[in-house]
Amino acid sequence: MGSAETTEVSRRIHGLGLDLAVTEQGSSDAPTVLLVHGFPDNSAVWLPVARALATDFHVVRYDVRGAGASDVPANEEDYALAALIADMAAVINAVSPDNPVHLVAHDWGSIQGWEAVTSDLLTDRIASFTSIAGPPLDHAALWARQHRAGTSADRRLARRQTLRSWYIAVFHLPLLPELVTGGLKLRSRLFGFLHPPHRGTPAEPTGVSRRGSDFAQGLHLYRANVRQRFRRPVQGSTSTPVQIIVPRRDRFVTPALHDGLENWSPTVWRREVDAGHWVIGSHAAELTGWIREVIAFTAGGPEPEDLKRWRVPASENPPS
Repeated sequence: MGSAETTEVSRRIHGLGLDLAVTEQGSSDAPTVLLVHGFPDNSAVWLPVARALATDFHVVRYDVRGAGASDVPANEEDYALAALIADMAAVINAVSPDNPVHLVAHDWGSIQGWEAVTSDLLTDRIASFTSIAGPPLDHAALWARQHRAGTSADRRLARRQTLRSWYIAVFHLPLLPELVTGGLKLRSRLFGFLHPPHRGTPAEPTGVSRRGSDFAQGLHLYRANVRQRFRRPVQGSTSTPVQIIVPRRDRFVTPALHDGLENWSPTVWRREVDAGHWVIGSHAAELTGWIREVIAFTAGGPEPEDLKRWRVPASENPPS
């Protein structure tokens, strides 16, 4: 363990046509860990994890476009995954120009992470990827097709996931941004399930936006990407080692939806944890330990026994 260094330094980095709010902690000489949040969060959701990792690493987190203190895109198409990955590349090149980073991402941040590690734009710029509660859209589409056409057990799994994903269809309805920005009480009644169970204070925010405009802007992530990817899904591949964190009590993503991701990389660990969707808050201490294990291994160290037991081989019948 290194000396505690949790002083936060904020700056703005120019992404694809807009500026992003970036926070850095820890020594810039240490390996860089990049934390990417999901919806409806901002980068403050990572505070417990960032502070724990900053004792030994250069920890970077940023508000994705349209969230927190980052700029808001002008058009819905500006939320497409290609733009999000261009933003991520800009951040990586600014904060760690000479060395690859260790990417840790949750929810929609994880969806971006899968896009990043399979993208030519970030080849050799990501040393490891820890994906938390966010399988790639292409995989979700391929998995759904396979299970809907499979056995009765497969179809039950597909129906269970569909029931947990009902809100995605609602998010595609017209005028919904105006509805959810009508007031905090209305938004809480309709979509309170999207907020994590823990609560913050002004000094220790949860990282979940309470501003209706942020919530509404985040809806464009779904509208700009889900239908497009589900029409023509393609299985991706990467040489980056991937650690998949699967919360068993996730109210949005069933554990089964992660099946088949072991075919996306030759090195995959899949950890299942008795936690809900916001495992990054409820199990921050455990998560930082898991991240450290993967970083140590990818840096050339031996594979710890605890990590080794979560290694999964490629399956014989991947979604296609």
